[in-house]
Amino acid sequence: MKRFVLLLAALLFSAFALAAVNINTATKEELDALPGIGPVKAQAIVDYRTKNGPFKSPEDIMKVPGIKEGTFGPIKDKISVT
Repeated sequence: MKRFVLLLAALLFSAFALAAVNINTATKEELDALPGIGPVKAQAIVDYRTKNGPFKSPEDIMKVPGIKEGTFGPIKDKISVT
């Protein structure tokens, strides 16, 4: 039974790890967990979203000051706008 519980926990964690982060609804903490996005960029994303409304595409995140192709590349498959 203990093995089953551990296996179930591992599968659930894997599913959450594979889920894309919705940049229109993610919290600062969720954004901060993305590779290359620290607390400063995470706050900039939240501030931009608050001021300008929802992102229409994942690429729109590059409109946020401080986020360019070098930051976007590693996270492009980890974010969504759905």
